[in-house]
Amino acid sequence: MSGEAWIFGYGSLVWRPAFAFEERQPAYIEGWSRRFWQGSTDHRGVPDAPGRVVTLVRQPAARCVGLAYRVEPETRERIFADLDARERGGYAQHRERLHRADGGILAAEGLLYVATADNPNYLGPASLDAIASQVRASSGPSGSNVEYVLRLAESLRALDAVDDHVFELERRLRDGRKRGGKRCA
Repeated sequence: MSGEAWIFGYGSLVWRPAFAFEERQPAYIEGWSRRFWQGSTDHRGVPDAPGRVVTLVRQPAARCVGLAYRVEPETRERIFADLDARERGGYAQHRERLHRADGGILAAEGLLYVATADNPNYLGPASLDAIASQVRASSGPSGSNVEYVLRLAESLRALDAVDDHVFELERRLRDGRKRGGKRCA
C-alpha cells in the first residue's frame, strides 16, 4: 500500500485521535449508523463491568458523520498498528468511501474500525434506558463511560451533525443527573 491514507473517526477518534495527522476535515460515510452496541472492557469499562461504546451497523440510506484524518505514507503503518492496539477490544479494520461535507468524494477508500456481532465484547441492541443505566455504572482506564457519551455528543454538535441515537442517550444521561441521580461526569 503506497501513498497517503485517510482514517475515519466516528467515536472517540472524533475528539481524541492521539496520532499525528497532516489534515483533518469533516466527512461522512453512507449506509452506516452509529450505535452504542459494543462493550468496552479496556477503555470505558472493565471485564466484569463493561461500558458501552459506539460501533457501526449497516442501515440503508443512513449517513454517519465524523472526522477524516489524512496521514502520510511515512507514518501510516505505525499509526495503523497503534490504532489496531487501541481498537483491540473487538474492532476490525474496514474500508469505506469517504465523502466531504459538501457531498463530494474525499477518498475512494478510508480506514475505519467496526465491531461486529461476532466479537466477544459485542453487546448488541438494547433499550436506550438499559444502555443509559449501563453507561452510568461504567468506568475504565480511559475514564467514565458517561464522559465518552457526552464528549461524542458535543463533538458531533460542533460538526453540525445530527445523530438521534447519541443525542437521545445524552439526554437520558443528563436528565438522570438533574433528578438527583448519581453524578456522572
